[in-house]
Amino acid sequence: MKFVSVAIAALAVALAPVAASAHGPVRQKVEETIDIAAPPETVWARVGNFDDMSWLPGVVSTEATNGNEIDSERTLTLNDASGPKIVEVLDKYDATKRSYKYRIESVDVKVLPVTNYSSTIEVDDGPDGGSTVHWKGAFYRGFPNNDPPAELNDEAAIAAVTKLYQSGLAALKSEIEKTN
Repeated sequence: MKFVSVAIAALAVALAPVAASAHGPVRQKVEETIDIAAPPETVWARVGNFDDMSWLPGVVSTEATNGNEIDSERTLTLNDASGPKIVEVLDKYDATKRSYKYRIESVDVKVLPVTNYSSTIEVDDGPDGGSTVHWKGAFYRGFPNNDPPAELNDEAAIAAVTKLYQSGLAALKSEIEKTN
C-alpha cells in the first residue's frame, strides 16, 4: 500500500509541469472611460440605440433586426459597403440605467483578434453636470489553443480592444461636444 501511495505521489509530481503547460487562454478584460461635457441624456441618446453604431470610427453602416429588444442582432459593416462585417447580439438593455450589454456572434479574427467577446456600454452622471461613459469588455484571444501567433495572442487582443474603445470614446466625445 505504501508503494502505491509513493507511486501516485511521484506520478503527480512528474505530471505537474505537463498540467501547467497545458493551460489554455485566460479571459481578458478591458475597460475604458471618458468624461463628456454634455448631460447624460444627450450622450445616451447618441450611444443608447443598439441599431446605430455610426459614432464608432470605421463603421459605415449598422443593420439591426429588432432595435433595442433583447436578442436583436446587428451587423456592422466596416470601412466601405463591401467591407468586413461584425455580427453582434443584444443581451441586456436598460434605458433607465443607460446601459446595454452585447456579444459578438461572428467576426473574422483578422478584423478583431478576439473570441467569446461580450461588452457593456454605460452612461453615468459625470462631473459638472456632464457624463461619464464606461465601455468594458471581456474576451479570449483570437487563437484558442496554446502557442498563438503574435497577431492572435493575448497582447494583440488587449491592444485591439483598447484601441477600439479609446478611438470610439474619443470620437463620441468630439462629436457630442461639438454639437452641445
